[in-house]
Amino acid sequence: MIKSYDPLTGDGAVISDSTLAEYDLAADALDGSLFRMLRQGQRVVFELVDGRDVHEQPVQVATMVRLGSEIDMGTPGFPASEILPGPAPETRTAPQQGGLS
Repeated sequence: MIKSYDPLTGDGAVISDSTLAEYDLAADALDGSLFRMLRQGQRVVFELVDGRDVHEQPVQVATMVRLGSEIDMGTPGFPASEILPGPAPETRTAPQQGGLS
């Protein structure tokens, strides 16, 4: 989940849904992704890589930020057994009667 993001600098932080640990975004976190902007609270999937903080100390940072689903995120308490196999059932809407001429 996105904790914070500054689109001008690219600085930001994410929080792991499963451990609640906080990680800074890597400088290349959005490279090759659909995202140009992130909003606080947005659910995302990310990878952790070794990086350096502002004091040049080794830390893990989040990169490869992308969209995800509940099953991808491994959200605690999400019942994987309720996931339906195959595509969603097709729905149809009745044609509208009458119209403007």
